[in-house]
Amino acid sequence: MKSKYIFSLIAACGTLLINTSCNDFLDYQPEGLLSSENVKSASAAESLVTAAYAGIGNDDMIGPMTSMWVYGSVRSDDAYKGGGGVSDVAEVDFYEHYNLTRPDLGLMHPFTWENFYKAISRANAALNSLNALTDAEFPLRTTRIAEIRFLRGHSHFMLKMLFKNIPYVDEKLSSDDILKESNVRYNNDELWNKIGEDFQFAVDNLPQKQSQLGRANKLSAAAYLAKLRLFQAYEQDANHQVTGINKNRLQEVVTLTQQVISSGQYSLQPDFAENFIAETENGPESVFAIQYSINDGTAVGRLSYVTGLNYPHGAPQYGCCGFHQPSQNLANAYRTDANGLPLFETFNDKNVDFNAETVDPRVDHTIGIDGHPYKYDATKPFSNSWVRDPGVYGFFHTMKDQQLATSASYHKEGPFIGSSKNIDIIRYDDVLLMQAEAYIELGQHTLALPLINQIRKRAAASTGRLKKTDGTLPSKYSIKEYSAAGWTQDYARKALRWERRLEFATESPRFFDLVRWGIAEQTLNAYLEKEKVRRPFLATAKFTAGRDEYLPIPQREISFTKGLYVQNPGY
Repeated sequence: MKSKYIFSLIAACGTLLINTSCNDFLDYQPEGLLSSENVKSASAAESLVTAAYAGIGNDDMIGPMTSMWVYGSVRSDDAYKGGGGVSDVAEVDFYEHYNLTRPDLGLMHPFTWENFYKAISRANAALNSLNALTDAEFPLRTTRIAEIRFLRGHSHFMLKMLFKNIPYVDEKLSSDDILKESNVRYNNDELWNKIGEDFQFAVDNLPQKQSQLGRANKLSAAAYLAKLRLFQAYEQDANHQVTGINKNRLQEVVTLTQQVISSGQYSLQPDFAENFIAETENGPESVFAIQYSINDGTAVGRLSYVTGLNYPHGAPQYGCCGFHQPSQNLANAYRTDANGLPLFETFNDKNVDFNAETVDPRVDHTIGIDGHPYKYDATKPFSNSWVRDPGVYGFFHTMKDQQLATSASYHKEGPFIGSSKNIDIIRYDDVLLMQAEAYIELGQHTLALPLINQIRKRAAASTGRLKKTDGTLPSKYSIKEYSAAGWTQDYARKALRWERRLEFATESPRFFDLVRWGIAEQTLNAYLEKEKVRRPFLATAKFTAGRDEYLPIPQREISFTKGLYVQNPGY
């Protein structure tokens, strides 16, 4: 229908509140929506809050919001696009090449832009409803306002991380005002602060614990604000180059993360695997997650399909579609030396031999390898025959975002696969590593050592679910904690960055970390230099500094606003 192709911010006002100024842009009357005449009650406001929570998870395979595997994993050195060759969902191949990315692409990032602004519209609709009530009319009003501002902060944060220069839209803007809101009204630091105001309000007004799972609380807000301040600390110029690291922001990161850590409310799961199976979701490591459901009385449940292309293509119980294949570079990064430590300088000199070399056990949580248990089921080992296009992308398979076909969370709808497994936005391991990074850059690197070692100690203990049917382990695992001897700031920085890669590999933070640290160009072009020999489909790929750190502003948004939006540099 026509309305599917209206992607400006103003079109988002049709997602929840019907506004007559939007009618020219919509050719249908959505069902089940709340109008401005019936939202002035506590029950209606509560419904709008629920709708806003749903909004941050309303993505799909061609407009990701939750899993950033397209934008953060495939655009990094962690993974290839996969699937049925370079022309299969070609937009993702364009992102992987960097220099093929264009503002006028029809899928993916324009849909992501639209989906996040729809979520922001839902948040603003809820805020307007809540603001029209008194505390006497709705005793939970301030708490719900804080939750909504957390959700709005999340959407703006994700957009800024992806596009950098975005219009900031709050509940005070009318439909006409939205059309006048430039994406460069605020400079980089000012925009971080505007988004940060929402998280700070949430920190100040949310309870430490909520009675219902899935609601934001004071500590999840503190963790998210810490994440924002960590990004903000790496100051960028107009061409995306890091010009300095703000120590005051880093100290804020320490304070905020310490609030989470010292609360005792969160902890690492005993087994790394428990972060990636539905049976243990909402566990002690999940600081904030987007909630999904199945068997909830609806036709197929509220499922996530955002990673539905990534299951094994040749396995009969799955059947589609083999996307998001881990890179050889990533597999090699799990190699360890005689002391159980990473091979920082030589990891990629040769391809890892899983039968002969020692490796970090997180490799088998992350990468599907021929003959190794698939998703912790030793009776169904992964097979190279399940790979869709090994001639282009090799034989490795992504694992973390998959669920077994026997899981109660799994649902197959035609050829595509959905899951009710929650998607974590912030985990406790991230909180620990954010604090460690801040300490390192503050010159207090000795304080980072026990934080990083907590992560490595947990990894070493996470082998129980990896065993084969005969009780043996599929790889030769050796991972040890770092020693205080030789723990200089430079070494600590290298260890922290390595740990973030292995801990969150294929979950998407990698690309955004490289941009934040200001090392994307050197890291990714060095990766491509070697990977082009292994994978000829990357022969023309090149990362250009000052351009490829961010996605282009969708051309249709620039056209719709008659040039009000300014395109990012280089596009």
